[in-house]
Amino acid sequence: MISTGPAAGQIDCAAVPWMDRAKSPERRARALLAASSLDQKLRWLDEHSANDPARTTFTTAAPRELPPGEFVPITFTMPAQVPCTPAIQYTDAPSAIAGAGAGVTVYPANVSLSSSWDQALAYEKGVAMGHEAWRKQRNVLLGPGLASGRDPRSGRTSEYLGEDPVLSGLMAGAYSKGVGANPAEPVQSQLKHYVANEQETDRNNGSSNVDGRTLREIYTLPFEIAIDRGDVGSVMCSYNQVNHGWACGNEQLLGRILKREIGFGGWVVSDFGARHYLTDPVPSLKAGLDQELNAWRYWTPMAIKEQIAQGRLSVKDVDEAAYRIVRSHIAAGLFDVPRLSAPDPDVATPQSEALARKLAERGSVLLKNSGILPLSPSAKKIAVIGPTAANTPATGDVDASSVCLHTAPNIPCTAKAPLDAITARAQANGGTVTYADGSDPAAAAAVAAAADVAVVFGHYREGEFADRPDISLDAGGDALIAAVAAANPETVVVLQTGGPVVMPWIGSVKGVLEVWYAGEEMGPAIASLLWGDVAPTGKLPHSFPKAESDLPTAGDPERYPGTFSDGSVVRPPGSTEPRQIAYKEGLKVGYRWYAAQDIEPLFPFGHGLTYTTFAYDRLRVTSAAKELRVRFRLTNTGTRAGTETAQVYVELPAAANEPSKRLLGWRQVTLAPGESRDVQVSVSAADLADLHLLQYWNAGTGTWATARGGYEISVGTSFDTALADRFTIR
Repeated sequence: MISTGPAAGQIDCAAVPWMDRAKSPERRARALLAASSLDQKLRWLDEHSANDPARTTFTTAAPRELPPGEFVPITFTMPAQVPCTPAIQYTDAPSAIAGAGAGVTVYPANVSLSSSWDQALAYEKGVAMGHEAWRKQRNVLLGPGLASGRDPRSGRTSEYLGEDPVLSGLMAGAYSKGVGANPAEPVQSQLKHYVANEQETDRNNGSSNVDGRTLREIYTLPFEIAIDRGDVGSVMCSYNQVNHGWACGNEQLLGRILKREIGFGGWVVSDFGARHYLTDPVPSLKAGLDQELNAWRYWTPMAIKEQIAQGRLSVKDVDEAAYRIVRSHIAAGLFDVPRLSAPDPDVATPQSEALARKLAERGSVLLKNSGILPLSPSAKKIAVIGPTAANTPATGDVDASSVCLHTAPNIPCTAKAPLDAITARAQANGGTVTYADGSDPAAAAAVAAAADVAVVFGHYREGEFADRPDISLDAGGDALIAAVAAANPETVVVLQTGGPVVMPWIGSVKGVLEVWYAGEEMGPAIASLLWGDVAPTGKLPHSFPKAESDLPTAGDPERYPGTFSDGSVVRPPGSTEPRQIAYKEGLKVGYRWYAAQDIEPLFPFGHGLTYTTFAYDRLRVTSAAKELRVRFRLTNTGTRAGTETAQVYVELPAAANEPSKRLLGWRQVTLAPGESRDVQVSVSAADLADLHLLQYWNAGTGTWATARGGYEISVGTSFDTALADRFTIR
């Protein structure tokens, strides 16, 4: 419900100026702040206080002194918020509403969403997440997340949207627009974690040291694109330092780049406990941080008022932060639509389950297929192998639900097991299924040898708070696959990972299907893909290396995990110094690295097969004042209908000094067998400018620049493009 404060019975909310819908959000926000005391303005600067406008007593742990040493519990009182102020409730929502208990839909991880390369599908997922959040009384979603995948060992790779800033930025923008699409159920999205937050190792006490050009082209660009194309309410700044300054107190990142240059009009909130001391050289409030997440900690009203008294902060700084928060909430409709009086116990529906299945199907990527998929009706005896195929935990307490989503807290998930779905599908075809959990590779090999085809599941788990030690399969998965493939050459591997994985057995198996963390509908989705009821259409949002030694960060501890002043990679006992992480690879992130270093990946960015094949020809590029047009003919050269994500890349002139070509755009096309179609990918002048598609960051002038000279446009089924043409900017 909308809270009206202690004088609710005496206040007509329709009469207060900040509830006048005829006024703009800007005027309404100014009117509310004009009616507020300093303490009431300060309430907006803390999440817990802003969430509960009638609450007057707060207990928290605050530093004894600034800079902080020991945290001590304190209790203090604040006046209630001005009348007619809504209750705001945040929620973590990586791909399900966290902390809401059962009764929510667990959708596939965002790495799966980005593999669809489908902005309409991202919007659809955002709509569904916004609806479930609203029905669970939440109205701010802490997501989606953006990170480059600089090192795929990062524990939160599955939460993010891939290594390319254009793909991830556009998908995040579409997702956030979906979250806020229903004015009757107003929910705001929040981009995180800004910025260069690329590992969990020492994430709260490490410095990402990155040059200015790389910062803008790789790390801030997806945020800029998402803000430009989406409906983003807020941005969460990250724990880490960037170039030795805390991200949540960094005036260059927050005030200059995010607010002034990108033009973000929402509010900036810290990650929980992120370092943003008021006594930094530039107080974080003045630097551009607007709100402290969770309970008051560093930003207690007493600490802020003390800084005002000392002249280091001003009431104007408080006004600016409070205004950005209030204006955003009003613009999103949070002041105008009463929050539900109680959460729905169960918001999962047949429609949401169908969407979860569609997302799992569309996000899966067929990496290899040597004629084994779709499974033939003649394959009657199916061996299913691996602990994550079933919902009966084998050794290590791992089962299908263990890879439903990353190891996020407060999100229960019981997945529909692949074993059950495969068994039902096989029986419908007159076949049988035999299962081995894989704990005994020899026994699993015997089961595989007796089958017409073996489907073996390989996985690794990841999550917040820790990076992975490697990108190999967990639980002896490589040895298990090798044993099964040796016993039966008709072997298909189903991968359930949060990001890239090495595959030493790749030459011994006939098929590989990457399904990521596929959510609660993983079983039916996997079965439909294996039998070809649905053809795979996903494309990789990450490059897959042949070996970990090929990663951009490999072999250099200064790049990953970062070092300390004594040169070690292990934090010295008792040390509180920030770990220094050198982003020495610069722009060479993801596919740019493999191209620049002439390293052949196992599977390139954008790779993904389906159950037919496509040919490209007749490429023609036309550059005009209003748009760039890329035309080509696409032909389905196979025997069944299929959908292709045709990708367009551009290589800038040598004067731009870019490491490789980059993604320019894409088009998804569905063709019947033998059908040809003329395809056009048009990029408007506005897109070229807003997304910086043909620009590079000139660190010398501090501006985006366009190089003169020849631009090479190439098209194809992945980063390994088939055709090329050129145009010139003079």
